Amino acid sequence: MQLQTKPPPSVAPTPHLLMAAELEHVERRLSSLLHSREPLLNEISQHLIGAGGKRVRPAVVLLMFRACGGEDITDIVDIATALELIHSASLLHDDIIDGGETRRGKVSAFHRFGLADSLVAGDFLFSQAFALCGRFEEKVITWAADACIRLTEGEVMQGRFRHNPEVTREDYLEIISRKTAALFAQGARLGAHLAGAPPAVVESMASCGFCVGMAFQIVDDLLDVQGDGDRTGKPTGADLKDGNPSLPLVLAIELDAEVKRVFQKTQPTGHEIESALERVRRSGVLTEVQQLARSYGQQALSALEHLEPSPYYDSLVFFIQQLIDRTA
Repeated sequence: MQLQTKPPPSVAPTPHLLMAAELEHVERRLSSLLHSREPLLNEISQHLIGAGGKRVRPAVVLLMFRACGGEDITDIVDIATALELIHSASLLHDDIIDGGETRRGKVSAFHRFGLADSLVAGDFLFSQAFALCGRFEEKVITWAADACIRLTEGEVMQGRFRHNPEVTREDYLEIISRKTAALFAQGARLGAHLAGAPPAVVESMASCGFCVGMAFQIVDDLLDVQGDGDRTGKPTGADLKDGNPSLPLVLAIELDAEVKRVFQKTQPTGHEIESALERVRRSGVLTEVQQLARSYGQQALSALEHLEPSPYYDSLVFFIQQLIDRTA
């Protein structure tokens, strides 16, 4: 299924090159906010954020801002930074909940620094994010807070279905709409709003961001089954090991009793995990997973139809296509 939108440019601009200056501002802002009077908080925050990451959320915010005609980047850099801090805080808490051993290709903060200090570091990053948002109008703060509320609801809902074979496709979609897509949606909404776009365009961009987030998470789930752990930064099969209801697993447990059995186990062996993953790969569900990711990608691109042609529009389209087709 080919993603379609307005005719692409003959040579699509590489998003991270086009946005290099803006993303560098975000990196510097992030670095400046990781300083605390307690050195351990600095160390934990740098351990995670200094490891890099894709910076997908800041890139979406910045590209949306520019594609909607935004010019002065001062405010949008703070918003992009705040959303990356929120995302980073959620990763610290995720690894505590899942007992995650690795993150971004290195030992997780949870395993290196322990539960209590990693938990507090997550709170520190959340607080820094809202210190940034606090200088904006009430609407901006409300949108950022809504993303955090939905993220926490998604985490609890995911926990309710951990190792639970009764989980459905609809349950899964609701989980990721809260846990992943909400932050993308609000980031895109904020980018368009701060660019001065009309309300209808702002909401259309929020829809775009939501669909990007849905597609992004579905592709992540796909890579957890068939990706290269060295490239993705986490071991293949992490969702099965943790009993997290990713889409390939949700679909496969309906078809394969052995995958269902391993998904229910609280401590499956490495052999059981690899054997079950191979059964998922042979089940045929990965084609359906990929098709759904592409469907959300197409919806994201369709939501951009109100934007005027520009290098930033072309770059945003290219970036969305890259997210759907990525292998890491």
